[in-house]
Amino acid sequence: QACAASCGLGRPPQGNRPPGRTRKTSEPAMIADSRPRDSLVKYDPPLELGPAPPEALSRKGKAGRPMSLKAQLTKKTQLPPVESKPNTDDVLHALLPPREWIEDAKHYMQYVSNAPATRLDVIQLQEALDQRLMERQARETGICPVREELYSQCFDELIRQVTINCPERGLLLLRVRDEIRMSIAAYQTLYQSSVTFGTRKQLQSEQGKAETEQQIAEQEETKRQREARVVELKNKVEAIERREAERRTVDERKRKEEIDFLKHQQQHLDSFLKSHDVKS
Repeated sequence: QACAASCGLGRPPQGNRPPGRTRKTSEPAMIADSRPRDSLVKYDPPLELGPAPPEALSRKGKAGRPMSLKAQLTKKTQLPPVESKPNTDDVLHALLPPREWIEDAKHYMQYVSNAPATRLDVIQLQEALDQRLMERQARETGICPVREELYSQCFDELIRQVTINCPERGLLLLRVRDEIRMSIAAYQTLYQSSVTFGTRKQLQSEQGKAETEQQIAEQEETKRQREARVVELKNKVEAIERREAERRTVDERKRKEEIDFLKHQQQHLDSFLKSHDVKS
């Protein structure tokens, strides 16, 4: 604490804080079990608050569920009214709450820095963002949680820098950030709903697919049977026509032979009658 005061942090020790800067007692579930990952947001050196709470020590080692985006959006933060002249530190800590964690059975808290940013800080922030994206192998396109996290940290750092110069502008940027997060949460909900709907439709189509395939197989079998019946009937028709043609040919030949025989008999009778008439 003495080191923090000598570094120009402007934060008195916990016991000498003004009423407006009194730290609210955090719930044990909100205290991390280990030191947080380095962030693009600029923080002051951590402050040791004393021994870790017993609740946090008993919870240490148990995997806690991370706070979802929806829970982060629904969590309300007490902000000073814009009409009054707010204190920069109060607005800054309301926008970007301090981080708390347990390390070596000690309770630490780290406030966001209230040091004004220079042009060099912005350039270094851009370089750090590019370096983190490359180190953590973030995807350049598509859905990437790593890229989303790093750009969110970068945006929070920009909010910090703007809030120091103009708290009102920082509050407006906070609204923009929350609106973007709510839009992303709505898109995620819509995506999950569409995936569920698509999965349900796929299952329904799979269930009806077997029945449809069975109907197709039955219809194809019926088609093959009827085609075979058609071929069989055509063969019968051809056989009947061929048999009838042969029968007509035989009948015509018989009739011709009978006609020739009758003509021959007629000629023989005519000649006989003629010869009989001459004799008589």
